[in-house]
Amino acid sequence: MPDQKRTTSGVLGGLAGLVGLSAVAGVLITATVTPAIAVSGAAASSAISIFDNMPSYLEIDEVMQPTELFTQNPDNGEWELFTQFFEQNRSVVTFDQVAPVMYDAVLSSEDPRFYQHGGVDLIGTTRALLSNAAGGVTQGGSSISQQYVKNVLIQRCEANATEEKNEDGTTKVTLDEAKQQCFLEATQSSGVEGYERKLQEMRYAIQLENEYSKNDILLAYLNIANFGGITYSVDAAAKRYFGVPASQLSVAQAATLAGVVQNPNIYRIDQPEREDNGAANGVVENRDILPALNRKLEAGEITEEQYVAAGDAYNVTKGRQLYVLGRLLEDGKITQEQYDAAVIEPITPNIQQPQTGCESTGAAAYFCQYAVSVIRNDKAFGETDADRERALKRGGLRVYLTMDRRVQLAAETAIAQYAPVTMPNTRYGATSVSVEAGTGKVLAIAQNTKFTEDRDLAIADPAYTSIVYAGDPVFGASNGFSAGSTFKIFTLVDWLEKGHSVNESVDGRSRIIKKFTNSCIGDVFNSTWKANNFGGGNGGVGTPMSFTSASLNSGFVAMAAELDLCDIGKVAARMGVYANSKVNEEGATVRTSPLNDTAEPLAINGPAQIIGPDAVSPMAMAGAFATVASGGIQCEPQVIDHVTDADGNELPKPERTCTPALTPEVAATAAYALQGVMNGGTGSGANPRDGVAVLGKTGSHELTQTWMVESSTKVATAVWAGNADGALNPFRNSYRGIQLSNIRYPIARAVQSVANDIYGGERSFPAPDNNLTRRVTKEVPNVVGQTIEQATATLENAGWEVIVGPPVDSDQATDIVAAQSPAGSAPGGTPVTISPSNGQAAPIPDVAGMPQNAARSTLLSAGFTNLLEACTPGGPEGPATATGTSPAAGSVVSRAAGITVSYSAKNC
Repeated sequence: MPDQKRTTSGVLGGLAGLVGLSAVAGVLITATVTPAIAVSGAAASSAISIFDNMPSYLEIDEVMQPTELFTQNPDNGEWELFTQFFEQNRSVVTFDQVAPVMYDAVLSSEDPRFYQHGGVDLIGTTRALLSNAAGGVTQGGSSISQQYVKNVLIQRCEANATEEKNEDGTTKVTLDEAKQQCFLEATQSSGVEGYERKLQEMRYAIQLENEYSKNDILLAYLNIANFGGITYSVDAAAKRYFGVPASQLSVAQAATLAGVVQNPNIYRIDQPEREDNGAANGVVENRDILPALNRKLEAGEITEEQYVAAGDAYNVTKGRQLYVLGRLLEDGKITQEQYDAAVIEPITPNIQQPQTGCESTGAAAYFCQYAVSVIRNDKAFGETDADRERALKRGGLRVYLTMDRRVQLAAETAIAQYAPVTMPNTRYGATSVSVEAGTGKVLAIAQNTKFTEDRDLAIADPAYTSIVYAGDPVFGASNGFSAGSTFKIFTLVDWLEKGHSVNESVDGRSRIIKKFTNSCIGDVFNSTWKANNFGGGNGGVGTPMSFTSASLNSGFVAMAAELDLCDIGKVAARMGVYANSKVNEEGATVRTSPLNDTAEPLAINGPAQIIGPDAVSPMAMAGAFATVASGGIQCEPQVIDHVTDADGNELPKPERTCTPALTPEVAATAAYALQGVMNGGTGSGANPRDGVAVLGKTGSHELTQTWMVESSTKVATAVWAGNADGALNPFRNSYRGIQLSNIRYPIARAVQSVANDIYGGERSFPAPDNNLTRRVTKEVPNVVGQTIEQATATLENAGWEVIVGPPVDSDQATDIVAAQSPAGSAPGGTPVTISPSNGQAAPIPDVAGMPQNAARSTLLSAGFTNLLEACTPGGPEGPATATGTSPAAGSVVSRAAGITVSYSAKNC
């Protein structure tokens, strides 16, 4: 920080303070050299009294450290840095991880008697006090131990700094201003307060030296000190300014950093645009601060060109570096050759931007952001919002994520290939999230938008957002999206839990159903609403198997009419899908999540909710399908594998549980039905067809949202694509030649294919339960003799699917049912075929006893023209007499059928 100008009152205060401090100096010399010697004298006694009343013990807090996020390298199993978050960019190292010349540079320039004094360098302190009191150049005079104390106090103050508000809610003191005040209070000497601060530093420094070794204090200082801006610690500075760790610093680089730490924001070398201390411009602005170079130029040891090259760039810092190099040479820490080389070497920064924040993770930013939202909202990281924010920015946590880079890459690639970043006149979104079945580990989150935490940019440009579309209102800041037909999984499960069979016959016609049971709010009566089917079909009588495969809205509403709507919402909750908000005690609507125990089950208050208008989280839906695929085990999504502190000690991670949500029988039978979606049903386009069995469900809502959720026995993937905000019709717009309503299929297929390749999966799901797949026998009404219209209504009202077969021979009118199959009783779901009369049949007349000619005439008159005759000899005398027909008299047959007439005659 800039030096402060001295005033007359400041000089007088300094002289007054000097008297007291001089007395204390004697005490301190005695205390640090021969503590047992008694001290006398009025001045000394007064100073001792002041000194004794000061706190003597300084508790050393953990330094603020970045929290680092790691992902695992699948090739070697090593955990590698993903990104980090910090207020202070600090890299804490051990003593052996710093180049020896760095220690030498700091000690020679800042505290050459460090290893001789007991925490306070009285020689340096007295010299500084005399210079300051006389109004000369302000000198620090602090030992390394005192400087360390000062940094500890600054950091403690900053850690407790808060924003201050006025009574009207406006900001009185910003957080940055509060932190700046911490620095000023700990560093600026003014009058008696300044000397008291110095005395306190000295007392703490002496105490430190009694508890810690010199090397420990020196290392701690280099690990806490500021090196400009938000760069703290020598290792972070080495990496920031030169692109090397502290262990690899050269003489020139070490001297530069030792100079920077003396006045960080003056000497920092990462602001090349600065006029007073920036990059080279071909002119050495201030030659007076380069005495070493001046001497070499005057002695002819270097040329003007060499002089300009060495002294031009970062001119002010170069002057300080030369001072440090001179001290190193004088102390015998470097050779003349090293000194000469470093003096003429230009300061050449190799500025490295620290990898920080989610934006630095590229296409994986939304996985990162979801993980950060867990840190910011889960009480495993602190009781309050402020505690958790401190843990993220200062806590030095090591957070190891569940991401599988291979699945993540597949998701990123598929989203980039098939989903546009944005579309005109809407905020278009698409996301893919994959969850491991049976554990809840989140393997991948990809999204079509560009990540930013700049609110103004996100508002102005729909291509940018920080919202994680896969998440929920608390974890990811997303309100979710209407689930559409993917929500039908919960009606299917409730159907099975109530003992119904997937092969039961259900009247799935689009019709008004007047009453629905709801034990939560009371029965729901309906007089106008009926479920419309995608494409406008009227539906029909079928089974839950066929309804699931075809995603028939009216069929699922008919199933719900035989259930309790309240129970369907409870099933969804058991499978991890809850309402995204609730009304609190004050009547305000608050955002909720099941992961922090604030959410409530979805209230299914009417039949329309069966087909998924409620907004839900894609991650929760992936978890629900994984519940079925894993045999009924519901696992809360977990994005964090484990957590340690900076030293590698295990810390508690967010608690996520796996609990039985469905019986194995219900899960297996639901999987049996949901496989039909992927094998010939609406989700066939998302089936990887790699030998791994998959179940799934498609969904769409009001031509604005589309879904594809699928799962193997190992991994579930949910893909949503639609309007994050807006009303673009994905069924009428395309991207790269693919209708937007269809991009869900290739995205899900590509991601699930990679997941299957890595995690495997069974070739088949467990067999469905026999009872839940039974063919339920029901009475079939007899409709023979009814008109086709009457018969169809009779059968459908009884819950049977009707097929009108080809006409059959009958003497009835052509609109009359002449035959049906089956009749009597049949398993539910069996289609009933009704066959109308063809009107071309008649009963065969009885011609027995008639003479041959009369019998023939009678049959011809009845319309039977295809007559055959058979005669039996040995009859009575006279004309041949008919004895019967085949088919027999009275049989109703087609008039075109052949009729054989039998005769008896004496001689045929």
